Amino acid sequence: MKIAQIAPLMESVPPRLYGGTERIVSYLTEELVRQGHDVTLFASGDSITSANLVSCAARALRLEPGVRDPISYYMLMLDRVREQAEDFDILHFHIDQFHFPLFHHTPHVTVTTLHGRQDLPDLVPLYVGFNRMPLVSISQHQRKPIPHANYVETVQHGLPADMLKPSFDPAGGYLAFVGRISPEKRPDRAIEIARRAGIPLKIAAKVDRVDRKYFETTIEPLLDGPGVEFIGEINEQQKSKFLNEAAALLFPIDWPEPFGLVMIEAMACGTPVVAMRCASVPEILEDGVTGMIVDTMDEAVAAVPKALALDRRVIRKRFEERFTAARMAKDYVSLYKRMLAEAGQSEKPSYKKHMSATNGVRLATS
Repeated sequence: MKIAQIAPLMESVPPRLYGGTERIVSYLTEELVRQGHDVTLFASGDSITSANLVSCAARALRLEPGVRDPISYYMLMLDRVREQAEDFDILHFHIDQFHFPLFHHTPHVTVTTLHGRQDLPDLVPLYVGFNRMPLVSISQHQRKPIPHANYVETVQHGLPADMLKPSFDPAGGYLAFVGRISPEKRPDRAIEIARRAGIPLKIAAKVDRVDRKYFETTIEPLLDGPGVEFIGEINEQQKSKFLNEAAALLFPIDWPEPFGLVMIEAMACGTPVVAMRCASVPEILEDGVTGMIVDTMDEAVAAVPKALALDRRVIRKRFEERFTAARMAKDYVSLYKRMLAEAGQSEKPSYKKHMSATNGVRLATS
């Protein structure tokens, strides 16, 4: 198949450091190429891929201090996608809903994976207005705020099977917190759980500008106490070692997490997870097998030794059975083929003809 993957521009694909959506786009793109598909990636120019790369910004917008409004760059990217749309069997978007107005007349050759939270009230009229655009959720829980949107499939994320090596005898002797310092991720809970359990905690997390005040006023004072080490943002190679050596991962979230990529990263390392029963967590973790799912802080503290006793080989096996990039790509290809079969190849649209008929105006591209 000829497949276009349209990625966010804030980070490269894959990202240098933090960037969950861009990592998933990278894993999916590379696996589709490995499986023999002709793939084109629309992304920032500093992306690294074995697919055909169409550069839509010189480098990741987060790295460009002069960029104040990323929307301009997304408009330019969408114009490039429109110009080349007839070259592809399917257009797979990972950029929220920017493309809806341009492609809503030809929805059957598009797929939009929703990577973020969907409990925002402004999304309701958007999905009503563009109710033909096919949507892919990454968990069943993600659908709850907008249950009548045009979902065509749920495809859970996956990782390259050999990316993170498992460790069945961790030597670090610490609990891990990985991701982003923000109120909804609840690093404060992780600190309390670790201290009450009497096990050191290492925090490998990014601090965004919007969360800087939260970090300085709420989290930084907690770091002064014993048993907690703040490492900061880490890359993929560092993450492998960090999770490998951890006794367990703490995932005490307090928000409608659409998936929780770090949970399957821990599973790939054979590392058990202690997580709050929140949002997608029960869909990803198997309680008592790959981790412990809890409802209260007291339960979380009590669950730590139980998690440490779980079989890390079994955890790794469950990762291989459920959460590889090969499985993810296979699921998406099945969806692509089903959509095209249902629509009929004879209905493949002429984008240029449609834009002319609707008096579309071509954006200037660089």
